[in-house]
Amino acid sequence: MNYQHAFHAGNHADVLKHLVLLAICDALTAKPAPCFALDTHAGGGVYRLREKRARRTGEADDGISLLLATAPKQPLIARYLAAVNACRAEHGADAYPGSPWLLAHALREQDRIACCETEPAAAGALRRALGSDPRVAIHAGDGYAAFKSLLPPKIGDQRFNRGVVLVDPPYEAQAAEFDVALKAMREGLARWPQGIQMLWYPIKQRRTLTPFLRSASKLQTKSSLLVELLVRPDDSPLRMNGSGLLILDPPWQLATALAPALDALRQSIGETGADTRLHWLREPA
Repeated sequence: MNYQHAFHAGNHADVLKHLVLLAICDALTAKPAPCFALDTHAGGGVYRLREKRARRTGEADDGISLLLATAPKQPLIARYLAAVNACRAEHGADAYPGSPWLLAHALREQDRIACCETEPAAAGALRRALGSDPRVAIHAGDGYAAFKSLLPPKIGDQRFNRGVVLVDPPYEAQAAEFDVALKAMREGLARWPQGIQMLWYPIKQRRTLTPFLRSASKLQTKSSLLVELLVRPDDSPLRMNGSGLLILDPPWQLATALAPALDALRQSIGETGADTRLHWLREPA
């Protein structure tokens, strides 16, 4: 895909990914114990939707811009839109928050965030956006290596027993990226079994995901959930027709909360033939 996020910021994939990420953060912060977040492919932190790269694709027009215009009255969507508006209040009317900014927005003073980014320009933008936040550590390196170097999370004498890992790779290696990501997530399960892990993936033709889903179903988790939003039929291998999230050990009742939000997204930003999917690869015991 040769995916540089500045070209795609605020598109339908970001809408899904970031809405779910905030829902998970809110579930974590509902309990008083501190938590830890690892963002393995963090990007630049904050994006400008009027800049040349974003306008070249115009993908935000059919994603966040359309959702802001329709503003469905659904709690998880309202929560997400409130975060987008908070970012715009801080950074300007054309700003769109990447996952590191959303993590910093959703988590608390006692929580900690580690962001990994290999691309120098994006890493520099991330430092400018969040480098002054004492809760955020920015690592200019391989996010997959962070599964070994940063998990289980311990900062000084403090261990973090709860938290989330977001894996949002560029899929430049296309299908081979799934093997790399799942290998890292197995490492994460072994090193930090209490953590929630979520892997974003693009959908062009859903049937091509069968080998990935077969491998994902074999991960030794307590539960594994798929969350998908197709904004158009998955009938073309030449464009991203939707995206999904594989969530390992999701918070209790996340699927129940997401069902109406997915339906509202389908109605608000979907084209004819849009569809959603909530499917347990491994149901909770």
